[in-house]
Amino acid sequence: MSYCFTLLDISLFFFFLTYTFYFSFFFSPEKLLVLTVATQETDGFHRFMQSANYFKFNVKVLGMGEEWKGGDVGRSIGGGQKVRLLKEAMESLADQEDFVVLFVDSYDLIFAGGPEEILRKFQQTNHKLVFAAEGIIWPDSRLAEKYPSVRNGKRFLNSGGFIGYTRYIQKIVNQWDLHDNDDDQLFYTKVYVDPLQRVISGLRLTIVYEVLLKFGKERVRVRNTVYNSLPAIIHGNVNTKVNVFFFFSSMNNGILYSLHSHVKFTLHHGRGFCQLFSLSKQEFPQVTVGIYIEQPTPFLTEFLERFLSLDYPKDKLNVFVHNSEVYHEKHIQKFWEENKDVFRSFKVVGPEETLTQGEARNMGIDLCRKDLSCDYYFSIDADVMLTNRQTIKLLIEQNRKIIGPLVTRHGKLWSNFWGALSLDGYYARSEDYIDIVQGKRVGVWNIPFMAHIYLIKGHTLRNELKERNVFVLERLDPDMAMCRNARDLGLFMYVTNRHEFGRLISIANYNTSHYNNDLWQIFENPLDWREKYINPNYTRIFTDNILEQPCPDVFWFPVLSEKACDELVEEMENHGSWSGGRHEDKRINGGYETVPTDDIHMKQIDFDKEWLHFIREFISPVTLKVFSGYYTKGYAIMNFVVKYTPNRQAYLRPHHDSSTFTINIALNNKGLDFQGGGCRFHRYNCSIESPRKGWSFMHPGRLTHLHEGLPTTNGTRYIAVSFIDP
Repeated sequence: MSYCFTLLDISLFFFFLTYTFYFSFFFSPEKLLVLTVATQETDGFHRFMQSANYFKFNVKVLGMGEEWKGGDVGRSIGGGQKVRLLKEAMESLADQEDFVVLFVDSYDLIFAGGPEEILRKFQQTNHKLVFAAEGIIWPDSRLAEKYPSVRNGKRFLNSGGFIGYTRYIQKIVNQWDLHDNDDDQLFYTKVYVDPLQRVISGLRLTIVYEVLLKFGKERVRVRNTVYNSLPAIIHGNVNTKVNVFFFFSSMNNGILYSLHSHVKFTLHHGRGFCQLFSLSKQEFPQVTVGIYIEQPTPFLTEFLERFLSLDYPKDKLNVFVHNSEVYHEKHIQKFWEENKDVFRSFKVVGPEETLTQGEARNMGIDLCRKDLSCDYYFSIDADVMLTNRQTIKLLIEQNRKIIGPLVTRHGKLWSNFWGALSLDGYYARSEDYIDIVQGKRVGVWNIPFMAHIYLIKGHTLRNELKERNVFVLERLDPDMAMCRNARDLGLFMYVTNRHEFGRLISIANYNTSHYNNDLWQIFENPLDWREKYINPNYTRIFTDNILEQPCPDVFWFPVLSEKACDELVEEMENHGSWSGGRHEDKRINGGYETVPTDDIHMKQIDFDKEWLHFIREFISPVTLKVFSGYYTKGYAIMNFVVKYTPNRQAYLRPHHDSSTFTINIALNNKGLDFQGGGCRFHRYNCSIESPRKGWSFMHPGRLTHLHEGLPTTNGTRYIAVSFIDP
């Protein structure tokens, strides 16, 4: 086999070899050194280092442990300390002229590409020193006219990132003779806008555009949507209207999620640096719990019961309750009396103190701040229904400064966190928000806003947040103020969906004008309503066939809980307008009842539509099971509670119901609340004399099931009756 080369072929071949050797020698990853300034190991710094380590960058951190004297660069001028530290570092690189130095910020920056990619892109610029660019001139707008014009893209220098050969960077930083709190960007800007200095330094701006993030299972990259390119470095610039630092963190969530898909984190482990630890049973941290009841809240008793059942040593819990609602004083008083000695300490404030929400929440964290033995502060609002007894333990084990469990409204996308911020600092839906809420992506997620429930380290309250009026800021509500303060300090907030924790209940339309107001929550909070008011054995009708048939076509099954029975009776007695069992009845069409009972209609207590919904949700499925082929409309005109007493109305004479079928639910206990009672079906000479509380009879109406109410001989018997499909 032979080869034939032309002169051109040989020239191109040697050019290729020369170029390859040149690039591999002068632009090998070993020739790139990343310098950054970080005086503290913040969450942002850890995130930066995580991305740097993943791509195998050689990083040297300047100033770690040194006091920061560069000012508040997020709000005003400053940052000169970074130039001074860089100047000192460059002295040790004076003899490394072939080195390329990449100087970047660390708290608000991550890498999305590796050293080879960055060196290749730098080489393609054909310049000795390249700065990032931005669309806002800072800090001296008077210098804008001195900037050279650009045909497109951003025009002004950004000092948060630049790359160049060591000697060219050294030329610039050697000119620094200012103070640590002077402005670094102004220093570099003055060099750039001086045409002579710009030529000597070989300095050029490169354009940074707005980017878009798309998630995938294999690889995630931020895409420059203007030029359809893939940036290798992503920097969240804080010098804009909104603090985009955490919008950037939201983008970083997806990047790190992908970066670690084959290291510590799989598709089911989210993103962020791993720092878990396990609790020792002998060394549970001490936790101050803040419980906040800021408006009328349904199922508060159940909320308190769930809190009490949390699997955490009660002698390690200091409980602070703020209740701003007079309506809930009876609930809190009862809870306090029963549990005041259960916890390490128990303090209740309100409503007579008339504290604002912000003041009350600041009072809660102050209890932890001032108690040096307080390891964590756990804040929970009364609209959080915790179902995971391990919640506090699981949050502590994540070892984050601020973290909350994911809780959502049942069947909705409403949750306790935001995935991103809008330009004005309010809610924006992040790319991954729905996946996180629906559990398609599982892990620990860095977020810009959280509310309702979260855990904060006591050390964080006593250090980073020690000088902050955490829950009071400008015109923001307390939760937004807390999150804004955390973002301003660079404190990362997290939400975890690694476990099921519970749910948020709706409190918007809670009406407290009834005696037992939770009964009316069947529409707003159907899951909580079901858990409280439906018999725990109800589902066994369909799984274990516990439905009984004591008489022909008379079916008997559990449907209401004891709590539902008690509250329905209380509601009727509170209303008090019993009909007296008279034939004349203005509540029905025609004004005359042929077989009257001593009753109160559901309509009289404004419970009719809720009761009909109960029939459709919980009676109709049973109907379909026992009366095969009959599809009920689930409609009833007559829905009422009957009261039987020996002195008023003890029994009911034989009759047919004006219904296709009837339900008859026992609301109290025979032998305990009354004696006698029951129902006899004449056609079959069959009697049911031991009704069970919360159980319902279901039987056909009209022709076949003539029946009577057997005499109540002592006490008071209550039943709930509906004539369905009249």
